[in-house]
Amino acid sequence: MQEKKKRNRILMLLIVGMLLIYAFTDIENVKISRGRNIFLGLVSQNVLKQAANWLLPGLTYVKEGRKDTLTGRIEKSVLSFVPISEYVRNHEEPETTVEDTLTRTMILENQANDENAIDENGNLIPAGSMQESVGAGVPEENAAVLASTPVQDIDMNQLNDYEYLVGTFYTVDGTTMTGPEELNAGKFLEKNLALDMTTGGPKVLIYHTHSQEAFADSVDGDTSTTIMGIGTYLTELLNARGIETLHHEGIYDLIDGKLDRSRAYQLAEPDIRQILKDNPSIDVVIDLHRDGVAQGTHLVTEINGKPTAQIMFFNGLSRTRKNGEIAYLNNPYREDNLATSFQMQLMAARYYPGFTRHIYLKSYRYNLDLAPKAMLIEAGAQTNTVEEMRNAMEVLADVLSRVLTP
Repeated sequence: MQEKKKRNRILMLLIVGMLLIYAFTDIENVKISRGRNIFLGLVSQNVLKQAANWLLPGLTYVKEGRKDTLTGRIEKSVLSFVPISEYVRNHEEPETTVEDTLTRTMILENQANDENAIDENGNLIPAGSMQESVGAGVPEENAAVLASTPVQDIDMNQLNDYEYLVGTFYTVDGTTMTGPEELNAGKFLEKNLALDMTTGGPKVLIYHTHSQEAFADSVDGDTSTTIMGIGTYLTELLNARGIETLHHEGIYDLIDGKLDRSRAYQLAEPDIRQILKDNPSIDVVIDLHRDGVAQGTHLVTEINGKPTAQIMFFNGLSRTRKNGEIAYLNNPYREDNLATSFQMQLMAARYYPGFTRHIYLKSYRYNLDLAPKAMLIEAGAQTNTVEEMRNAMEVLADVLSRVLTP
């Protein structure tokens, strides 16, 4: 015990000696004429600084390299008596750019691939590897099953309760985050989504970032049995209702004849912007997709006696839980996008309970910055039939009509 106390006293004397060396070294350029108070102030400042660096190394960081000075060499020798301090200094994490070029490329590729989990050959990734979500509290492929529960007798007052709102209408992916300031039902419902039907020209644009998505009974080579053909049918239904609609059939997920989604959103963006420029009357932009689910999941409900594929509105928040806002995926229309999907969800819940799954919120942007009333809609999945998909478009056309032409 006595030997231990003796070692501790020696160590303390060494530390005090080191602090005095630092203090006198750092004031070597101070003129004596500046007085005793400056001298004492510098001594106090350096004692506190070095005590913090040595005795609380985990709370301090050396942000610039130290010069190889006499005091530096002495400090290194003294620190050898306090190994944990030297360990912390030698294992500081280097400063890095949060989103470097490589990270940006990865994020853009993830954005192009992640709203249905497939590999480079278009095959579904096994369900066990899918991202678990926050909100519904279940894996993504099962969230749809929960969301198929009919929403009946909606209490509008309850919409002001954030927990009720999220639990009833949303699934928040684990990669992003939101809150009551952003998901505000009252604010969403104040927005007027009605089309101006007094002017001419198309009002709705439908396109497909992922044009190659097919269904359980799709016929190879027959685009009418793929998501492209489903988009054509929705276009016809809306035009028949007096809502002039354009269907853009650009292909962005095939490169050199092979399925490649890594740049699909980037490739689609300039074309869609040009269409909007050429047709300023377009007010609603729909990117129509087909979701990817586990093989045992069948997203179907019965509406008007018909088997009908369920749909899901999908919003990007341009925000990750890890790094916050993604500046280069800025979306000035994020609130408008959220209001559009919410009003669509609410209308569907009133007239067609069970038709929609929870609105899915995820990290990226998905070209939803193209227009205030831009929507990404996941209609059915690869396990649905073409008939179920066409039935779903009939219901979707009615919901769109009720929201856009009240």
